[in-house]
Amino acid sequence: MKRVIAALAAGAIFGAGLALSGMADPQRVRAFLDIFGAWDPTLAFVMGGALAPMAIAWAIQRRMARPILAGVFDLPPTRGIDRPLAVGAVIFGVGWGISGLCPGPAIAGLALAPSHAIVAVAAMGAGMALHRLTSR
Repeated sequence: MKRVIAALAAGAIFGAGLALSGMADPQRVRAFLDIFGAWDPTLAFVMGGALAPMAIAWAIQRRMARPILAGVFDLPPTRGIDRPLAVGAVIFGVGWGISGLCPGPAIAGLALAPSHAIVAVAAMGAGMALHRLTSR
């Protein structure tokens, strides 16, 4: 039960942060990515501001033997930059630029503007399924 409450609290805080910062607004995100047009740099402060608490969290995590609510940390293996990572990053960036939505805001968008978000979430699900099929 503690894990469910922690997950709900983390999701609520994350969603509120996305909504308050404008990261859930596809037009605002596209304006941030349009550096050769009517560039809106305000989301850079949001992204920069997100680095500070994450740096603190990573520093704390490195000193912990295990998570508080789980047996082990579920972290990806540390690897260098390889072709699959680069290709995935490019696909992610193109999708983010076209739709103005990355995964968190797309899922939040299902509640806010489902007609716009459903395509992004469906494409994200298809991409995850394709990755699962091809990475075996």
